[in-house]
Amino acid sequence: MSTDDTASAASDPVDAPEPVVTGERPRKRRRRAERPEPEPEPELTARPVVEPAPSTRSFWTRIDRPFVFGFLVTLGGLAAIALGLAISNLSTVLIYIALALFAALGLDPAVRFLERHRMPRPWALVTVLVSLLVLLGLVIWAVVPVVVEQIASFIRDVPAMIADFQKSDVYATLEAQFGDNFEDLVADVQAFLTNPSNIAAIGGGALQVGASIANGISGAIIVLVLIIYFVATLPSIKQAMLRLIPARDRANTEIITDQITDSVGGYVMGMVTLAFINSLVVLLLYSVLGLPFPLLLAVTAFLITLIPLVGSVLFWMIGSVIALFTDPILALVFAAIYLVYMQFEAYFLTPRVMSRAVSVPGSLVVIGAMVGGTLLGLLGALVAVPVTASILIIIKKVWVPRQDARV
Repeated sequence: MSTDDTASAASDPVDAPEPVVTGERPRKRRRRAERPEPEPEPELTARPVVEPAPSTRSFWTRIDRPFVFGFLVTLGGLAAIALGLAISNLSTVLIYIALALFAALGLDPAVRFLERHRMPRPWALVTVLVSLLVLLGLVIWAVVPVVVEQIASFIRDVPAMIADFQKSDVYATLEAQFGDNFEDLVADVQAFLTNPSNIAAIGGGALQVGASIANGISGAIIVLVLIIYFVATLPSIKQAMLRLIPARDRANTEIITDQITDSVGGYVMGMVTLAFINSLVVLLLYSVLGLPFPLLLAVTAFLITLIPLVGSVLFWMIGSVIALFTDPILALVFAAIYLVYMQFEAYFLTPRVMSRAVSVPGSLVVIGAMVGGTLLGLLGALVAVPVTASILIIIKKVWVPRQDARV
């Protein structure tokens, strides 16, 4: 080896520690050292085989115990029938609970109004409940005897009212139009109304009428007790119901519940207020015009006008027909004045009194009143609008946001 080769090998720091092999180039040795090692190939993991869900047809074909299956289906059907019969037998109790709950929701705004004026809730509850009991006592003491007396007087005065009606020009016009058939119809109506046995037969007999009165009194007491309980424990009932909701949904559910209770309470208070004003108008009109049975008609107006949207129209027809038997001119005057009041109530009183209640479209009000009246009678017609308003709130606050979130 020459001196120049030894010096170049000593000056190269990479090849210095390696022995020099004769006939091999250092440049190629450096490339082999810098070549990266191949990465190991990843192991393939076997995916689990997912079997398709069996169809309904395969489910029926795989039943190897038809007797057991038929027995279970029969038990399910019998359980459903038993549940339906239980609900049917408990319908009266459920109606009492629903009526008391709606009345309690109607009284709750008055309690909160007193609370906002720095009155403790216990004293607010006592004030509202005592006021309710005093009002009911005054109504029973002042109205019920007079109403009973006027009902008896109405039955006694029916022949004279019909006789006066037969002497009027309206009767002559109708008789000339329809002939003897109209006269026979009036005679049949007079015979029916003057027979006390027919009045009892409407309720299924004297015994049935007495049992209905007793059931009505006991039901009123039960409803009153439930109203007191619901008004006193309404916040705790709401909190207990909210505990049944998952924690992630409680805040939104509480907001929706407050809106529903406020809407129902505002509606109940508004309907009672409008019905009371309506009864005062009827009492004033019948008293000023000299029409018979003013207090009886005022109580009737209060009960009928609680029915939403159609109650005023129904009583307008009833009040006009009863006034027609006394004096056709006075009946026409009453019909005209009450019709004007209906417009005033629809366009001025109702928007202000019902400002706290949720607005429900008129078509839904009519449909709800028909469905509720068919299922539960007068109570169903009364609670149709609050139930419809509650369903609309749930749709707007729950269903619509979920549909909007789906993109």
